[in-house]
Amino acid sequence: MADSEKLPIIYLARHGETAWSLTGQHTGLSDLPLTRTGEYYARRLGIRLSGMKFAKVWSSPLQRARRTCELAGFGSMANIDHDLVEWNYGEYEGMRTAEIRAERPDWQLFRDGGPGGESPEQVARRADRVVSRVRSVGGDVLLFSSGHFLRMLAARWIGMETSSAGTLMLDTASLSALGYEHHLEQPVIRLWNETQYLRISDDRQTDANQLVSSEVIR
Repeated sequence: MADSEKLPIIYLARHGETAWSLTGQHTGLSDLPLTRTGEYYARRLGIRLSGMKFAKVWSSPLQRARRTCELAGFGSMANIDHDLVEWNYGEYEGMRTAEIRAERPDWQLFRDGGPGGESPEQVARRADRVVSRVRSVGGDVLLFSSGHFLRMLAARWIGMETSSAGTLMLDTASLSALGYEHHLEQPVIRLWNETQYLRISDDRQTDANQLVSSEVIR
């Protein structure tokens, strides 16, 4: 077995679809429920994760993440981690990027944050606390959170500049994985924005689970 196969993996699950994720509105602390499609995709995510064992499961306190966690089958073992909450966008809450840039053409979330909300540095500090927490577990971990926070978390995991986290796109109900290549001092992104399980049959899902688990993650 390769050294990398003995090292912990941190799985990142983005919550399922909400009304605002569907319309592209920035959804920070607004506590929106999943849509019916979002609930369906959360169950599909659960099929993808079925049979996997985790030393710890943590979820954002927002209902879109908690409900995704529950529908995926991990509600009974999950703990709430308030550091996993989505970015506070302040005055940009509920706005689309095009609307913000109509007023501020050069705006970039991961560089500028939102007025009256969190700065990228503040979100990065929360991400750093999560990184420290999961690295202390010593086993595989599953996190349920929101897109922009998870992108920042991945950036902090590999030492990327916070302003570059915007290059790491994440779809709703996607699965990603952080880990290590050869040793604990060499953090890497092992899997990013996997979503094919949302669009295939249950029989093909079983085959896909086996393929991805053996060739990409384990």
